[in-house]
Amino acid sequence: MSYSRGRDERILKVRDFHYYLPEELIAQKPLDQRDMSRLMVLDKKTGDIKHAAFRDVTAYLKAGDCLVLNDTRGMPARLFGYKQNTGGRMEFLLLKRIDKDRWEVLVNPGRRAKIGSKFVFGEGQLAAEVLGSTPAGGRIVRFEYEGVFENVLDRLGTMPLPPYIREKLDDPERYQTVYSREEGSAAAPTAGLHFTRDLLREIEQKGIHTAYITLHVGLGTFRPVKAKEVEQHVMHSEYYRIDEKACRVINGAIDGGGRIIAVGTTSCRTLETVASGKRAVPGEGWTDIFIYPGYEFKLVDGLITNFHLPESTLIMLVSALAGRENILRAYSVAVEEKYRFFSFGDAMLIL
Repeated sequence: MSYSRGRDERILKVRDFHYYLPEELIAQKPLDQRDMSRLMVLDKKTGDIKHAAFRDVTAYLKAGDCLVLNDTRGMPARLFGYKQNTGGRMEFLLLKRIDKDRWEVLVNPGRRAKIGSKFVFGEGQLAAEVLGSTPAGGRIVRFEYEGVFENVLDRLGTMPLPPYIREKLDDPERYQTVYSREEGSAAAPTAGLHFTRDLLREIEQKGIHTAYITLHVGLGTFRPVKAKEVEQHVMHSEYYRIDEKACRVINGAIDGGGRIIAVGTTSCRTLETVASGKRAVPGEGWTDIFIYPGYEFKLVDGLITNFHLPESTLIMLVSALAGRENILRAYSVAVEEKYRFFSFGDAMLIL
């Protein structure tokens, strides 16, 4: 879901969101302490930049503001197995649950996963049959197992890391937020990785509200934009849920004059999906909302986010909130100041 471009807006090219990034600035491991990452504070109106530590984020928040956090939890979605009749090795990456036992998956190598092919994982605890293919090149598969699927997956699966992280992660919990609870993501909502339980308590004590929503992150987040023009890109869809309690907190903050600050692009997309005027409405479903410059935000006033890949839908989203020129200038400063980029990198606060 995108929106109509105004008559005076020029056609945006994907290359308009390119920037130079030295490979050594891509963070390969998380810091020892989550909240010791750096924080760039960007004024979305003036483009002014300040530098801080993430643990000092409360200095830029006010009593009555509301942080909206995504409580999704990454699942061990990567499975390694073999083809039943040939023994050829196969990798499955779970993307989306269709129903109890059917999933949309990515497969590697794809040539081995023809319709009707069967695969085995572990020592036979899990089997899968390919039922069909998807327009994006994935497969629809049906799993067979005994017991509870999630328990089998916990035993046999591993947590997938983004393709730009090449080092082994010693503690898988470092790729989960401290408030994660709703399992279902193929990737972490990484803006939340900077929060500690102590920092969340400090936020509460300052009178800053917190509301928890769920959006299960799909691997479409990491897929490159292949279109030349931004509007030609087809956004992936992701499952979201926001309950009445979260809406009461969010709408109460709005009524009290507080700012709604999304923690991460996933929270931002969910809020804008459920917005009705300047109100959050409870609901669940699938969203393919595509936010890029020219979009008029309904609920989100500010955003805590990481530094995103060049020419990605995520840098387009932050450019919609803060202005493309402001974002590209801020990213240039981040490179000069040797900020750490992407999932395990430093953070940006846009206000």
